[in-house]
Amino acid sequence: MWLQKEIRLAPRARGFHLITRDVVQALPELANMRVGLLQVFIQHTSASLTINENADPTVRQDFESWFNRSVREGESWYRHTLEGDDDLPAHIKSSLLGNSVMIPVGDGELKLGTWQGIYLGEHRDHGGARTLVLTLQGEVFA
Repeated sequence: MWLQKEIRLAPRARGFHLITRDVVQALPELANMRVGLLQVFIQHTSASLTINENADPTVRQDFESWFNRSVREGESWYRHTLEGDDDLPAHIKSSLLGNSVMIPVGDGELKLGTWQGIYLGEHRDHGGARTLVLTLQGEVFA
């Protein structure tokens, strides 16, 4: 079975946000999957996806702090500046983290580790709504 859906996430503040629940709620078909894969792809160049700690929110805060120190805004050598000081750094952060994650599926659920969740990295001050393409493939229960 193959299934593809687009979902639109509500605008979020700059930072790292758990979106695992949004993804799972958009895929009731997941419950029928015996084994498979889910690809989550973000259709934006200034936001990213990654998988990491889902329990302690300080991890997400530390991610934001680290990325802001590592990829600073307002550097004099940036040329892509028409959309604001946060735009080019957002593109760099997005490229560093990536635009998709692939997650194994089994027994009707995502096979994430106990402390893993899907993060949306919102790298703009006012990024707006974000669109994800969810592609689920695999074998359904007989």
